[in-house]
Amino acid sequence: MSTPPKLIIGHVMHRRLRPAVNAFVYPVFFVQLPLRNLNAGNCPIFSVDRSNLLSFQQKDHGPRDGSPLLPWMQSLLRQRGLADDGEIILQCFPRVFGYVFNPVSLWFCHNRDGALIAVLAEVSNTFNGRHNYLLHNPDGSPLRDGQVLQASKAFHVSPFCEVEGAYRFRFFLQRNCPVVRIDYDDAEGELLLTSISGRRKAWSTSALLAAFLRMPLLTAGITFRIHWQALKLWLKGVPFHGSKPNVPLEEPSK
Repeated sequence: MSTPPKLIIGHVMHRRLRPAVNAFVYPVFFVQLPLRNLNAGNCPIFSVDRSNLLSFQQKDHGPRDGSPLLPWMQSLLRQRGLADDGEIILQCFPRVFGYVFNPVSLWFCHNRDGALIAVLAEVSNTFNGRHNYLLHNPDGSPLRDGQVLQASKAFHVSPFCEVEGAYRFRFFLQRNCPVVRIDYDDAEGELLLTSISGRRKAWSTSALLAAFLRMPLLTAGITFRIHWQALKLWLKGVPFHGSKPNVPLEEPSK
């Protein structure tokens, strides 16, 4: 039985701890799409690889060339010696009126028994850069719910942070309201705390339309809010480090 797509209605929370405290919580909606059955998402107001009020374009992810995403992700898994025979679910913001910016997209990779064995965090910045963190156990065993997965920071996301330290990822997916935690530590300790949470809703035209009517400027608002929060940090005197060259696309987890 194929996995159906899901709509997630929730919030993004972000908190910077120093040298000045800055925090925000924004409402969002995002989609979870099974790569083995992408076309199951097609409905009157949502299309895959076609324009619509809401849409998903494969060219926005992975190799960014519009080719099928499933073989690309399976190849990454095989390169790490991981099973590639289960469902892979991509969680991301949809295009709204044809526009999208995804600060982080999450690829949940399962084995044939349905156990989660890896998560790819596909991170993008506003300088057109991107980097992939493939998170998994060294022996390929299933991930525990809430398990801490670390990855050294290898990509410039914010001009108010250096490229140093490490991320701590935790995925609490067995709750009624799943939560993803992405926290960042630099040489001095905890610096950034981030959570993405939401409730799953059955995929339907009416549910998608209700989400759109509640947040019609979802994706444009994401880009605007990134720059608004950057201005607030600058006004608070947080040191500005500028952008850095992009680095290779993959970084192993540990």
